[in-house]
Amino acid sequence: MKKRLLQAYKQAPWRVQLQWIGLFLLAVVVVATVTGLYLNINAKAAAAGRNVQWLESDIEDITAEISDLTTKLAKAQSTDKMMARAEELGFHLLDPETAVYIEVPGFNPDAEVVLAPPRSKVIIDTPIVQDSYKSSLWDWFVKNIWQVSDGAEGELR
Repeated sequence: MKKRLLQAYKQAPWRVQLQWIGLFLLAVVVVATVTGLYLNINAKAAAAGRNVQWLESDIEDITAEISDLTTKLAKAQSTDKMMARAEELGFHLLDPETAVYIEVPGFNPDAEVVLAPPRSKVIIDTPIVQDSYKSSLWDWFVKNIWQVSDGAEGELR
């Protein structure tokens, strides 16, 4: 009698096979979805990393160009070049004994000269990462879903 009862409720073999195939296909779809998301996120991260590398390369190129131009400016402003250029333009050295000095009212020669601060290269070494990129999926779930459901339970009581 017990055997007949089990046989009455036992499903047909083809239905069991369809259930196993369905579960297998569901697992394949879940794995494919997770893999697709993982590859998508990694592709975006790789693209962002490559952009950072290009920008760092541009920074290095511009820094090298600035250094080159600074060197050329220093050579152009050297004493020998400036003296030669001054002579070309018709200037000559002045004898301090024969110079005529003019007094300018309101000018204080002893006052401290205020110059612009020296140029400095400021690069932030630490990357600025938004807080939304620092939280995990679990943190988001707890914050947005779990706490909302806790609030709903309090309203039902």
